[in-house]
Amino acid sequence: MLHLRIIVPVDRSAAVQELLAADPAVAHVIVLPGAARMPAGDVVLCDVVREGADEVLEALRDLGVHHSGGVVGDGVDVTLSAAADRAARAAPGLGTDAVVWDEIAQKTGEETQLSVTYLLLITLATVIAGIAVLLDQPILIIGAMVVGPEFGPLAALCVALLRWRRSVIRRSLLALGVGFLTAVAVTVLSTWTLTAVDLLDRSMLLAERPMTDFIWRPDALSWVVGFLAGVAGMLSVTSNRSGSLVGVLISVTTVPAAGNVAVALGYGVFEEAFGSLVQLLINLCAIVAAGVLTLLVQRIWWGRVSAFRAPAWIRRGSSAPAPRNDADPAGRPHSVPDRTGGG
Repeated sequence: MLHLRIIVPVDRSAAVQELLAADPAVAHVIVLPGAARMPAGDVVLCDVVREGADEVLEALRDLGVHHSGGVVGDGVDVTLSAAADRAARAAPGLGTDAVVWDEIAQKTGEETQLSVTYLLLITLATVIAGIAVLLDQPILIIGAMVVGPEFGPLAALCVALLRWRRSVIRRSLLALGVGFLTAVAVTVLSTWTLTAVDLLDRSMLLAERPMTDFIWRPDALSWVVGFLAGVAGMLSVTSNRSGSLVGVLISVTTVPAAGNVAVALGYGVFEEAFGSLVQLLINLCAIVAAGVLTLLVQRIWWGRVSAFRAPAWIRRGSSAPAPRNDADPAGRPHSVPDRTGGG
């Protein structure tokens, strides 16, 4: 479930309460009249099952609550409630399959910020990957994959392309471009430095590396693996399964390819640098294509599932909820219908 904290001006509070009370996916509606100070208004608390959260948030947006007040949502880990169980049964589909678009956009949008932490993580991951390919150590390659934060901007790019948010597209591309360029440049410098102190050697790059040479020798399977990883990664984002995302990070060779580009450039082995660059681009394009396609299929499929669910006021054939006539001069209703049947 999602717990929503809604701040709404008093003149729209009745409409919000009617909306929530009529929706079968909502439980535990609590109203705190005049409790909000900034912005001023009523505070309405409720829990909504994930299967119906997207429709509830969209309805609140249609009422303009996000302009004149605010909506904050948090995940609920433990729920012991018959009302919540009834809400889950009333909403078609399963919560783990539900797509809450506002949640995804918020989560992935934060990953597009070109922060110092992001640059440090992608740089450290690429340096580790550069050392790993020279040592032909797959364990270090896996470590570099896990450390790399590049899937965040990739996921944000997928969401932004589907919803056509040009500002997010620009920020995502900027984060990816600047991140990888910075990481490669630093890795070239670190390779030269470690070579100067006799910790690394050009012969290590030219030697046989059976465990890691796939990084700079892309083939058709590179696209297949990247595409499948993109599907799995987007599903892990939309379903809040962070554990699955770790496996996705280990299955793609974006950071290792960038590391191999850097060490090959540092030692002047341009053929290998080119092959690694192609591997990097294949993985990035495959992940984005798979992510957009996965989101599109989810949107179409979940839209059909949601078509079986309609708010109570639609099922009754009445008009959309409006402020009640029995509201007091402050705009607050005298009572809110008890949709739980008194339980």
